[in-house]
Amino acid sequence: MPDHLVIVGGGQAAAQTIQTLRQDDFGGRITLIGREIALPYQRPPLSKKYFLGALARERLYIRPKEFYAEHDIALELGTRATGLDRRSQRLSLSDGREIAYDQLLLATGARVRELDVPGVTLPGVYYLRTLGDVDAILERLASSKRLVIIGAGYIGLEIAAAARSRGLEVTLLEAADRVMSRVVCEAVSSFYHDLHTEAGSEIQYAVDITSFEGRDRVTGVLTGDGCRFPCDLVIVGIGVLPETDLAAAAGLPCDNGIVVDEFARTVDTNVLAAGDCTNHPNALFGRRIRLESVSNAIEQGKTAAMSLLGRPQAYAQVPWFWSDQFDVKLQIAGLSANADRIALRGGAQQRSFAAYYLQSGRLVAVDAINSPRDFITGKRLIAARASLDPAIIEDSTADIEAAAEPAGPR
Repeated sequence: MPDHLVIVGGGQAAAQTIQTLRQDDFGGRITLIGREIALPYQRPPLSKKYFLGALARERLYIRPKEFYAEHDIALELGTRATGLDRRSQRLSLSDGREIAYDQLLLATGARVRELDVPGVTLPGVYYLRTLGDVDAILERLASSKRLVIIGAGYIGLEIAAAARSRGLEVTLLEAADRVMSRVVCEAVSSFYHDLHTEAGSEIQYAVDITSFEGRDRVTGVLTGDGCRFPCDLVIVGIGVLPETDLAAAAGLPCDNGIVVDEFARTVDTNVLAAGDCTNHPNALFGRRIRLESVSNAIEQGKTAAMSLLGRPQAYAQVPWFWSDQFDVKLQIAGLSANADRIALRGGAQQRSFAAYYLQSGRLVAVDAINSPRDFITGKRLIAARASLDPAIIEDSTADIEAAAEPAGPR
């Protein structure tokens, strides 16, 4: 076990690694380097309860400040790691200092994907990734009536729901032809389109943003078809990119994320990586993936900790995600990208249904809308690599688990 573990990144993966190590009586020194001033905190509530004012700032923190003091964690907050020398095992920091490590964990997360159009730097145009971003947006909300959101993925729709609940006029501008097009099927997209438009939001599709209008602040969004959408505030939510610059500059393999094995290890025996920044193998799906989710950050944090403790345990979890919009909870298990058949269970009109995704008969993903039973059942069957008959899925009276066919020999 290392005498000194240095963690770069102050998010969920970093916090989980620390918790697991100290719970297992890891006695080495731990230093956490985080570019934000805030203690490690939960990001999902930023576009949900915190945005609505329904969650106090202190409750965002994964652990209170006292936890780090009690467990002898050295916090270097508001500090960036600017360079990594793997040969000397030293990090360069933004304040000019250097810090040595025995083992290094890169939990650098992801950064927002930015727009590159005229006017994007106008006051009133925001991205939403950090606690500081949300605090700045909330301060501006007090004097705003019209909000334009660029992007109708998870973040865009969650913000739209929260903003409508706060009484703002909301327009969503989406480049694709439906909401959440990368992650859900057309039936689920259609349900969420109706949910938001019935709540009073306007959604425009196949939109190309050409510029932002305004002098001292943003006053409008201009699109390629000549339309202008007036606004007092703009929030851009067009995805994120893995934060790999530090690793790549140090010569670590990166390919849509820092490349790690199933034990969260890079090619350097002294460097591990976990969380949104990693490209890792998933045995269930037989391919490498990069995930942007709390569950992945937590589980990879645990995996990294066990590797550091000298008891490596392979990470092979079913990916899962969730999104809260108005009074509707979307829970997703698995990965639907390669599905060749979709079967619906239940009815959208009851605001409780599920989409089951099959690949050559095998269940690979489930989208459960206000249906925790389908989420739990689906997650269990995905882990079991089970196959299902679409007709059984579509029969809401059938017992899906009883009818599932177990996986054959691998």
